Amino acid sequence: MKSVLIIGMGRFGRHLALKFNEMGKDVMVMDVSEENVNALLPDITNAHIGDSTKEEVLRSIGVDNFDLCVVAVGSNFGVSLETTLLLKELGANHII
Repeated sequence: MKSVLIIGMGRFGRHLALKFNEMGKDVMVMDVSEENVNALLPDITNAHIGDSTKEEVLRSIGVDNFDLCVVAVGSNFGVSLETTLLLKELGANHII
């Protein structure tokens, strides 16, 4: 596994992103909050601000190109579920 997409930059998503980056993985983070994404920019080079429940947003980042996609949206179960379904429909390889 070389490339990881992490959606949701709360405490869990942020910790995962930093740990995968530390392990030398190619990490892209995504969140609807510009503030959450900007907080990680010193440590993570690939970041995207967007709504993960929009198919065109996920399609634009090429979710099928990542070895692993992690949905770390904890504040809204509906968003988490919808994001996971879209990732599956768009051909994501492995989804957690």
